[in-house]
Amino acid sequence: MLPDPARRKAQPATDRTEPIRVLKKMKKYLCPSILSADFTRLGEEISMLEEGGADIIHCDIMDGAFVPNISFGPKIVGDVRKITSLPLDVHLMINNADLRIPDFIRAGANMISVHFENNTHLDRTVNLIKESGAKAGVVLNPSTPVILLTEIIGYVDYILLMSVNPGFGGQRFIGNSIKKLQQLRKIIDSNGSEILIEVDGGVGPENIAELCSAGADMFVTGASIFHSKDKLEATRQLKKAITNC
Repeated sequence: MLPDPARRKAQPATDRTEPIRVLKKMKKYLCPSILSADFTRLGEEISMLEEGGADIIHCDIMDGAFVPNISFGPKIVGDVRKITSLPLDVHLMINNADLRIPDFIRAGANMISVHFENNTHLDRTVNLIKESGAKAGVVLNPSTPVILLTEIIGYVDYILLMSVNPGFGGQRFIGNSIKKLQQLRKIIDSNGSEILIEVDGGVGPENIAELCSAGADMFVTGASIFHSKDKLEATRQLKKAITNC
């Protein structure tokens, strides 16, 4: 029998940045995803993101089972931790997340989000993340209604709404995500909560203003930066758009 993952001591990497004390509701965060980065020049890419004004580095972890793609694991997260002081936001698109959370905490994750759809004991998983010293988030796929968050929303630090089907970068934004975002914002505000909303998938200069108006706080961007001819300028323009919205 495997040990209860909540009993596995997950000590953070010694060179990790200080944990995020507060995710401020009045602040907007640019969170570039390195999934679309050139991994042969990953250090340079992250330095460019820092120079361009990125607030958080988003790490998409895929296992080839819960989602069709395979990306990277704790080793890469740990390597990224060594070269940046920016907070690391780890999005686990994997099965059996409880067994892997301690590995990502040790690697230096400051924020960890898990999916509603495949984490049966979600309360236990969220508590495991928070007890390890990281911020805890829950992720909803495009077809999962926000009303299902009722019993967990009081325990998390942020909600990540997928505005594409998870598994691959560079997909087109799903339009009805705006309505879903508005619904979630209404639920959170009606409870007087400080929970932040993160949006991931097809986010770019063409929809940031609308997403911001609908209630988004954190904006995950990938192709809109890494597929641009001038990545630094693209990062700066996205940061400006988010700051001004």
